[in-house]
Amino acid sequence: MRLRLFLRRLTVSAPRMAVRSALPWPFRWAVLAIVFGFCAAIGLWAFEFGKDIAGLDGGNKEALQQSRVELLALRAEVATLKEARDKAQSIANTADTLLTSEKVTQERLAVQNKQLATDNQSLRDDLGFFEKLIPAAGSGGIAIRGLQAEVHNGREIKWQVLVFQSLKNPPEFSGSLELNFTGVQNGRPWAAALPGGAQAFKLKQYGRLEGVFELPPQTVIKGITARVLEGSVAKAVQSIKL
Repeated sequence: MRLRLFLRRLTVSAPRMAVRSALPWPFRWAVLAIVFGFCAAIGLWAFEFGKDIAGLDGGNKEALQQSRVELLALRAEVATLKEARDKAQSIANTADTLLTSEKVTQERLAVQNKQLATDNQSLRDDLGFFEKLIPAAGSGGIAIRGLQAEVHNGREIKWQVLVFQSLKNPPEFSGSLELNFTGVQNGRPWAAALPGGAQAFKLKQYGRLEGVFELPPQTVIKGITARVLEGSVAKAVQSIKL
């Protein structure tokens, strides 16, 4: 009997039985996670240890620190350059404003200088006019105190005559002014008067008469004679040479 049981146990069809303790599956997964985590920790430690031994990690840290320092320096330099640019732009804007203001001021001064020159010339003319109003000692009646003429462009004569009465509170004078121009035309003597004839005028104390006379072609003016007439009687005569 025992031999038969022994032989049966040696065959393939012999029954087998294994006794194992019952372990819930969550605990199994937890054990597996602990094992894998332990393995990962060992691997990470080995990797870091290898980097420390090779000196790679320290170099990276130093390079990173150096890069950070350079980045901070570049940022500070950019901020300085930006501030300098803003200051230069402000100075440029101020300079442009000053140049524009100076240009406007210069143009204004040029206009004022031109106006002052015109006013100065007018004042000189008026001064000469009023100086001629001063009567000569012992004179009386109508007199010509100033006869002036200027040639413009070789063709026009701008003339001016000052007539006044030197008496105190004189009566109104009514007369005419006659102008005669003399010169040379094509090598021959030439003479002419105002195109409209004698110019009538009235004055109380003084009067200034002026006009423009156009010369004929090929004519050179030599002199002018002015006569103040009362009717057909000459009251004052004055001549000038040009």
